[in-house]
Amino acid sequence: MTHTALVTGASSGIGRAMVRQLAAEGSDVVLVARDRARLEALAAELGEAHPTVGVEVLPADLARRDDLEAVAARVAATDHPIDLLVNNAGFGTYGDLAELDVETELEEIAVNVTAVVRLTHAAVRAMTARGTGAILNVSSVAGLQATPGNATYGATKAFVASFGESVAGELEGTGVTLTTVLPGFTRTEFHERAGVGGRPVPDVAWMSAEDVAARALAAARAGRPWCVPGVLNKVLVAAAGPVPRGLKRRIAARVARRV
Repeated sequence: MTHTALVTGASSGIGRAMVRQLAAEGSDVVLVARDRARLEALAAELGEAHPTVGVEVLPADLARRDDLEAVAARVAATDHPIDLLVNNAGFGTYGDLAELDVETELEEIAVNVTAVVRLTHAAVRAMTARGTGAILNVSSVAGLQATPGNATYGATKAFVASFGESVAGELEGTGVTLTTVLPGFTRTEFHERAGVGGRPVPDVAWMSAEDVAARALAAARAGRPWCVPGVLNKVLVAAAGPVPRGLKRRIAARVARRV
């Protein structure tokens, strides 16, 4: 059982599912997201369902430096230390780069990449000093394939995947682990916010946020460096390996335009 977990992007989707599962196991939780009202509603829910669990609400916009530093300070705190850091916060945009607002793209990089590096750095230093702890970074299968129309999001998740796998290797023998989870299509608010809601994706391609959260947390508990949840996602990732990059890119572009 994790003693205290800090989860970014805790107010919805995979992050919220993780928080609920962690609290059900008896872990204290620190909830981080931009929307204070949603965090407080979730905290009230958890307090009613699990009255012995400690719940902290830490509203923060991770694209803002001051907010990010406040979260990093909580990750690094030595009193009531963080045993599990979940870097789940993130968002996506969809469309040709020339047509998208560049400030939103830069904010996407700040949340999806810069915040992950800053908080991972804070956790690594604090946890290795204690000789124990776990970090769980949420990437995406989208990070494994360049897809026109999904350039910035895919690139940020490619960074998270490569970064996490590298740091996991650096942490071997320290008592601290880093797990990178790469979900595929997951039923959350993410796709509507990214502007791709309502597009025809086969039901078989979808996973629930609860299932992804459970598999990701299990991988983190086991100290596994890499987790692709779901049989279909594993098959697609494995099958794409031997295909030439140019062909994969053209196929991905055609699929993206259809969905």
